Amino acid sequence: MGHHQAAAVVNSSRSLEGVHGVYVVPHGPFSLEEIPPKYPSTSQSCTSGFRQQQQQQLTHFSRWVWQQRPACLRPIHCNLGGDQNLAETAANIITSLPFIALGISVPRKNLNCKLYANSLIGVGVASSLYHSSRGRLRKYLRWADYTMIAAASVCLSRAVKNENQKLLMAASALCLPFQPLMVSVVHTGIMEVTFARRALENPQLRMAHNVHKASSLLGGVLFVADDIFPATPFLHAAWHLVAAVGVGTCNKLLE
Repeated sequence: MGHHQAAAVVNSSRSLEGVHGVYVVPHGPFSLEEIPPKYPSTSQSCTSGFRQQQQQQLTHFSRWVWQQRPACLRPIHCNLGGDQNLAETAANIITSLPFIALGISVPRKNLNCKLYANSLIGVGVASSLYHSSRGRLRKYLRWADYTMIAAASVCLSRAVKNENQKLLMAASALCLPFQPLMVSVVHTGIMEVTFARRALENPQLRMAHNVHKASSLLGGVLFVADDIFPATPFLHAAWHLVAAVGVGTCNKLLE
């Protein structure tokens, strides 16, 4: 600001001093100061960029691991083979019926046992519907088949332990529609541990437990083989029979 401009401001200020109710402050309490913009240093930019790169690499790696999961963990995209002819379809439907019979024979001594019995009947019905289906509906019935198996495993683990595990049951109910096989694995493991512990405590269960272990091992092999070699005839029907034997031994825990 020039000298003449400063004098003009001072004169205008003095001219207002005589006005009633006006008080002119000679120097205001605020001042203007130009603050230069701050730019991040080169080291901070490099560190931030390195962290973002690490996060992107971790995200890509996690996605890659998830995409490499086996087909048996992708229920909606899993193997839809089998039932290549009328004889194989009939065999798969007939070998689904033992699950309905096993569900009817489950002791219904409490609510958990009743739920397990009904879910086991549902397994036989869902399996029969799947194997008798064709076309686009088939993959959805396959998902329903796996979901009923998972629901039965949840009901069985709850029936044999007779405990109200709220957190586990809530997590299982949440994952059931999306990853039924993962739910089956978790609750089948709980049942296996319970079966082994009771067999050690009760000698009368040891024979049933030995049959259960053998059928479970053979059933696991047949399940994987059916996924790898879907064109092998009657392989899935054999898995049905072996699985039914294993399920029948589990009923001994509920007697």
